[in-house]
Amino acid sequence: MITVKLFGLTKSLAGNQESLSLMLENGRHVKDLVAQISATHPQIGELITKKKVLVSVNQEIAHGETALHDTDEVALLPPFAGGSSMNSESDDSQFVRVQQENFSIDQELDRVRSRSKRIGGIATFLGIARDRSRGRDVDGITFEHYEGMAQKTLREIREQALKEFDILELLIIHRYGAITVGENIVLIIAGAEHRAEAFTACRWAIDELKQITPIWKLEHTPQGEVWVEEHP
Repeated sequence: MITVKLFGLTKSLAGNQESLSLMLENGRHVKDLVAQISATHPQIGELITKKKVLVSVNQEIAHGETALHDTDEVALLPPFAGGSSMNSESDDSQFVRVQQENFSIDQELDRVRSRSKRIGGIATFLGIARDRSRGRDVDGITFEHYEGMAQKTLREIREQALKEFDILELLIIHRYGAITVGENIVLIIAGAEHRAEAFTACRWAIDELKQITPIWKLEHTPQGEVWVEEHP
């Protein structure tokens, strides 16, 4: 028996189930799982075939020949809309967080500033919940995330930014759960010796977050709820 976790749009297409439990009788690979999902839930199967939904095994993106075992953690990942806080007590855990509560911009700026006296420029990006999206009024937003994999992905973004850009620190915070219009959603802070590197790293980090982090956005509108798939 393979249990498949569902998120975002896939959950809606499965009747708001949190997961699917499937018996694989004709093979033990991801391609066999996809074939069975296509038979029982053709709309989800079509999205997987078109690569609009990815399959992950043990929090890694899988391919058709990936072998499956009953103990594997399998999930279907719709397009990311990219926010349980991390349990690690290490200092670096404070610089990558996925949390339900709001954050203090001033406190997070001080956190980055305190990392090095060489920091001479800081660039920030603050994402806020707005009341209109793609021509529709929005009453509020709910963010869903893949616990564990979301934190892992954000840590990898931070590590890559520190490696590839001439910066001294990068902080990433994304909230999850219900967010009201006007509230903070995501915060990126890059600290560098000079402003150009800070701006470049900050912009890269938010663009990368929206593309690869398993966080999904559900907009609440007067016409109903809408899962957001594009990455504005």
